[in-house]
Amino acid sequence: MAKKKPVNKKASTRKTTKAKAAAKKPAARSKAKSKKQEETVTRFKLGDTVHVDEVYKDWFIDYASYVILERAVPYLEDGIKPVQRRILHAMREVEDGRYNKVANLIGNTMKYHPHGDASIGDALVQLGQKNLLIDTQGNWGNIYTGDNAAASRYIEARLSKFALDVVFNPKTTNWQLSYDGRNKEPITLPVKFPLLLAQGADGIAVGLATKILPHNFVELVKGSISVIKGRKPKLYPDFLTGGIADFSDYNEGLRGGKIKVRANIIARDNKTLVLTEIPYSTTTSSLIDSIISANDKGKIKIKKVEDNTAEKVEILIHLHKDLWGKAEKAKEALFAFTNCEISISPNACVIVDGKPRFMKVSQILAESTELTVQLLKKELEIRLHELNEQWHYLTLERIFIDKKVYRRIETADTWEKVIKTIETGLKPYIKNLKRKVTTEDIVRLTEIKIKRISKYDSNLAGKRLKDLEAKIKETKKNLKNLKDYAIKYFEELLAKYGKGRERKTKSSAIETIDTRKVALSNHKLFVNRSEGFVGKGLKKDEYLFDCSDLDRILAISGEGVLKVSKVSDKIYIGKDIKHVEIFRKTDTNKVYNLIYQDGRGGSCMVKRFTVGGVTLDKEYHLGKGKPGSKVLYLSMNKPNDVLVVDVLLKPKPKLRYNEIEVVFNDYDIKGRSTNGVTLTKHAVHRVKDVQLTDKELAGLMKDIKKNGGFVKDAEPPKLKTPTEKASKKKGKSQMKLNL
Repeated sequence: MAKKKPVNKKASTRKTTKAKAAAKKPAARSKAKSKKQEETVTRFKLGDTVHVDEVYKDWFIDYASYVILERAVPYLEDGIKPVQRRILHAMREVEDGRYNKVANLIGNTMKYHPHGDASIGDALVQLGQKNLLIDTQGNWGNIYTGDNAAASRYIEARLSKFALDVVFNPKTTNWQLSYDGRNKEPITLPVKFPLLLAQGADGIAVGLATKILPHNFVELVKGSISVIKGRKPKLYPDFLTGGIADFSDYNEGLRGGKIKVRANIIARDNKTLVLTEIPYSTTTSSLIDSIISANDKGKIKIKKVEDNTAEKVEILIHLHKDLWGKAEKAKEALFAFTNCEISISPNACVIVDGKPRFMKVSQILAESTELTVQLLKKELEIRLHELNEQWHYLTLERIFIDKKVYRRIETADTWEKVIKTIETGLKPYIKNLKRKVTTEDIVRLTEIKIKRISKYDSNLAGKRLKDLEAKIKETKKNLKNLKDYAIKYFEELLAKYGKGRERKTKSSAIETIDTRKVALSNHKLFVNRSEGFVGKGLKKDEYLFDCSDLDRILAISGEGVLKVSKVSDKIYIGKDIKHVEIFRKTDTNKVYNLIYQDGRGGSCMVKRFTVGGVTLDKEYHLGKGKPGSKVLYLSMNKPNDVLVVDVLLKPKPKLRYNEIEVVFNDYDIKGRSTNGVTLTKHAVHRVKDVQLTDKELAGLMKDIKKNGGFVKDAEPPKLKTPTEKASKKKGKSQMKLNL
């Protein structure tokens, strides 16, 4: 058996031919190719051994460039992607005012687009659903429900009047060969309108993405007029699906911007809500799925959802009896937990001069408007040239017939003599012509039929010349006053096509909803203090309170360990749980008052603290974390509340006092990790609250206010002997209180 030769994995080889490599290259957008592209195609010959690592970089760059330039990102010049451009061009070729089967249009487009019928069909349906460039007939799907269009053999389309007026002009179009070289296709279409902003665009390329949101037709036309007048209009998206949007962070469509879009929800009665408009990029199906999902998770209580959407959106939400008469609360829950509110992040990227470029919406509008003005100028120049040519020929024709020049050619016996005779006959009358008489002009005169010469009306010809002169004068005037002409063009566009294109999306500020506040308390929380467990599954143990899935539970064990966790069936905190609550990070008005024993047989410490930021399920020791630490007293109050407790000490021989009065207001409010202040080294029996009388409380407050919140030269806690009465007289403090 022959032994196999070792394979060099590091440098795999591939044989390729020049023709095969060239076939994989995308169609060029212009006649001139870059030097680098030519080298990539031609440097390999038949029989060459090529290392993959030598060509991978070039081929990948070629592929990435092709996807960016030829597939995913729209061009600034006409605002559309290549597949859309080819569809419109193919439709224009067969345009006769009647509808065409979409299957036929797809087939015609395949002459220009090398990527199959599926991609063409999808792009054609998307164009039709935008209701701007294409008139549709048949079932084209539903942008509200997300239903697909019928098969291409059943639906029909034709170009809209708007598209015929604005998008096409062969005289101002630059052409290139199609991918197979058999046909010509436009490099870009001469669109005289900011089409990119009107339709929007979505695309994902290699290492690049674009998301341009659609804008209102009327506002774009008025915006273009403002740009021509030297103003800077502000533009905000407008969606066919309507809704309510907050554009405060739109950032002119650049990356990093964000808009919030909400469904339009109204209360039909105290038991039913109705959705009449949905957020952009959602459908009624996805919206209903998100509502049902939120209901299943207990975030909102819904009895039933009905979808009655047809030409207009209508989703009926029948509320659970717990939400009857609470329409606003139900709305907030829908916005917080379902797709009734979404965020959209724009990323305006377009192709300019063959390269991707990130641009503001205002820049795109300004560039598109300037391109429109230049196209209008080019059309006027072409029209002026054509009018001058018509005037020139009609003048020659009039001289040729009125001055009987045609009779002189009767004696000419050769073609050259015919041309020479006509040229000589015209010479005395051509002083006022706008250009020289060419041989082509003379040949054209010889093609006039005798019948036409015999019926020639000089007066009618003179009238036609005067009409042409008037048109020439008007065209020159428009060229001279190009801005006014462009403004008039946009005004006519607005008058002709602006009806029925009013803004559908309402602009309104949208406040961020605290999901924990609107979440339904759908769980009961229990605690087993002795064993140290908290959870919604401990139904045989002590009931604490109701909570939701979004709540965070803060618990403190008897050893002084603080822990914040999600709501779950059962979670271990630590034995002898002292306190459990719903943790609110934003609640800065809560102070924890703690007295604890620092380790087994250790000192008694006192501290006031706030919790602040925490990591879920992480254990935080409120003391030094010594074994045997024990919480002796724990309470919560507001920073300015006065709190006094008595610390009762265990009896001990020769102990001169058995109680310590602690005024928590004497201690600074610090962070969770501080150790606190040593209160006593003696063993503590228990701690009890002191109920102050109104007179005692007033005296204490007066003493604090007297020193402006400061009490200098702080004294130690008040010590009480067994024979002394409990004195509520406040000692001095180092802390300033916000009274």
